[in-house]
Amino acid sequence: MTAAVIVGAGLGGLSAAIHLRLQGRPVTVFEANHSVGGRANVIEREGYRFDTGPSLLNYPWVFEDLFSAAGRRFADYVDLIPVDPSVEFRWPDGVTFSLSSDLKNLREECERLEPGCGPRLIAWMRDAAFKFDTAFGKLVTRNEDNPLKWVGKLSVREMMSMGVWRSLDSELGRFFKNRYIREAFGSYGMYLGGSPFDLPGLFSILAYGELAYGLWLPRGGIYGLVRGIERLARELGVQIHTSTRVASIDSHAGAATGVRLENGEFFPARVVVSNVDLPTTERSLLSQASRKPVEHRMTPGVLTFYWGLRGDEGAYGHHTIFLPRRFRAAFDQLKQGRIPDDLPFYISIASASDPSLAPQGASSMFVLVPTPVISAMPRADWSTIVPEVKARVLSRIGLDPARIAVEEVWTPVEWQRRFGLHDGSAFGAAHTLFQMGPFRAKNYSNQMSGLYFAGAGTTPGTGMPMVVLGGRMVAERIAAHVH
Repeated sequence: MTAAVIVGAGLGGLSAAIHLRLQGRPVTVFEANHSVGGRANVIEREGYRFDTGPSLLNYPWVFEDLFSAAGRRFADYVDLIPVDPSVEFRWPDGVTFSLSSDLKNLREECERLEPGCGPRLIAWMRDAAFKFDTAFGKLVTRNEDNPLKWVGKLSVREMMSMGVWRSLDSELGRFFKNRYIREAFGSYGMYLGGSPFDLPGLFSILAYGELAYGLWLPRGGIYGLVRGIERLARELGVQIHTSTRVASIDSHAGAATGVRLENGEFFPARVVVSNVDLPTTERSLLSQASRKPVEHRMTPGVLTFYWGLRGDEGAYGHHTIFLPRRFRAAFDQLKQGRIPDDLPFYISIASASDPSLAPQGASSMFVLVPTPVISAMPRADWSTIVPEVKARVLSRIGLDPARIAVEEVWTPVEWQRRFGLHDGSAFGAAHTLFQMGPFRAKNYSNQMSGLYFAGAGTTPGTGMPMVVLGGRMVAERIAAHVH
């Protein structure tokens, strides 16, 4: 069985490694950083522990399936703590809206903002459930290059019900008239590289999926999940080398021959999977003769603050999203290359769910502020932007800066430097209509046989569950191509 080498040990690369190992292949993973996980990494300072990227786990069944494929129980590796109420939304005028997987509580919250909408909430959930089941059952997890064959699996009813020809906001407007409910459910569009006013209505499944399957924190933080997946990979015999940077993916006569490490050592392999961002792979890892960069529309960058706070932060729960007065304008300004005047952002206080993530009586707070990508802000002076944004966040959440005992700040430039994120884009390629399914960048190369891709830039998309599913899909693709 042909061996495989994987460049990058993000969750997509680790998932691909596990599935390729289950095919009986020898698998070696090279990771440039000192720890695995990619965006889902960890900062540990003075007794505070911060997850660097994702702050909650959704779609737990995806991870259960990953472990069950190897004949193991997910629960033996990762202990999940339920987070419910899961998310609270807050607006500058004092309005709040909390999400819960408890239907009674959710209905009461919706009725509080839009009296009488209870039956329409149930209708929305049924509609979104149908979309969700159809998308994951027939579309998301299939390797299919032909768009007609891809949608050909759908019945006429399924095609008509997916909402792809309506915007996400219009789709939500079929069920809810209240602006706050629509803005809350539509705000997920920001992390897909668009706005609820231009993304397809299909993405109403994002809010539904979190409500239906809950939001969870692995004990020890999201990095507890990463450690569990790494442990599984190593137990299966995957060879993982950290602090080992790949300088290039080499080829001969249009076929991959292996990878060359930064120290000059050559590692031969007929199958190479890059878990590095796809545009970064094309521009930085392929030889000049093979490099044919494809332009991708990307999701936003992010400015992230990691604050170790003195004292218990009891004013907020685990996850709070602060939305602006002028909701649509914030999306427009991001597209125009500006940090919004009225700042949308979220805070995550993981120690509210797992106190071990901060010293006794203290709190660990993570703040994520969406920004334009690096190329959209070519003259950005982050030394000026960071304190300005920090002051705005502190004012909005009412936090005394004297309580910050530990601070680390990552700009989009830092995210790019640490993880090779193309243009500083935090979540990979955007999910526009023509960057989904067979229209999205393929998980194999058309120019170099034996070269494959995993991660947020390729199919099926961005987010922890998607890249884990993508690892399985690329392994299936390799099984079909290479024996």
